[in-house]
Amino acid sequence: MGGQAKGKKKNKPKRNENCPNRDAGFAVLSPQERVKLRMHEKAKKKTAEKYSVQQLLEKTEECMDSFDFEMAGLFCQRALDVESTNLHALDMLGHISSELGDTQKAKGVFLRAVELSPDVGHSKYMYLGQIHAGQEAVDYYSRGIQVLLSALEKQTQTTAQAGAAAQPDEDPELPTAKDVSVAYCSIAEIYLTDLCMEEGAADKCREFIERALQYHHDNPEALQLMASYLFSTERNQEGREYLLKSVGLWLPAQKQSAASSSTEEGVQSEIPPYESRVTTAKLLIESEEYEMAVDVLEGLLEEDDEVVQVSNEKNF
Repeated sequence: MGGQAKGKKKNKPKRNENCPNRDAGFAVLSPQERVKLRMHEKAKKKTAEKYSVQQLLEKTEECMDSFDFEMAGLFCQRALDVESTNLHALDMLGHISSELGDTQKAKGVFLRAVELSPDVGHSKYMYLGQIHAGQEAVDYYSRGIQVLLSALEKQTQTTAQAGAAAQPDEDPELPTAKDVSVAYCSIAEIYLTDLCMEEGAADKCREFIERALQYHHDNPEALQLMASYLFSTERNQEGREYLLKSVGLWLPAQKQSAASSSTEEGVQSEIPPYESRVTTAKLLIESEEYEMAVDVLEGLLEEDDEVVQVSNEKNF
């Protein structure tokens, strides 16, 4: 009564306690890190406005084709900044990181791809198998083979439905029976090396080599692995036969490539990887096939004459 009315307080809007503080992570950054983050966000926005993901991936491929993997990595990362779940970009970045020797980054990228698409795309499992050892590697290769076989079955069904007259041209991106064979070889090799002391390792090794040959009977790698297996079980004559058959499938192509300085993809694809041919040379020397061993070693030295091991074997 008669008292002075109190001034009305302006109510400040209350913070909604249920809303997460989106800037909480930003607040703990140093001033330099904040500037870097803002610049990165601006670059992302600018990239998205200027280039499509497809254009960025095309630039990535161009850089990879010219072996400029550092620049390829930059373009590929830009593509992922715009579309973080793009599986093709993840696969490319994984391989780029591998080429640059960043195994940990490659592993993280491929595991992300597995998380996003566990049942499509076998190559991520093949790579994860390569960077792991023992049973863990076997598990990744086995999962990759499951994905491969599923993809091959779908291809067969599609072809059957389309009919022979409507078969499309062969697509190099599609998985093949040869891919399955190579994957089985990878598992067999683990039982010949890392897991050789495991119970039943020899039987498993032979089983996986036979599966590899079932899917591609002229796979030089599978034939050479069978030779190694037979040598390890002291069946030397059988092993020698498999070894000579393996070398006979690709050595003429290596000689042709050396004679003509050819880099044609068809010729090069017939020749096994460098490390595999180093093993070939060792097995040929052990089998006293010295002339053929020299041919293999000369081919290796023409590719890289700084590998001491290869030079020593040739001198021997």
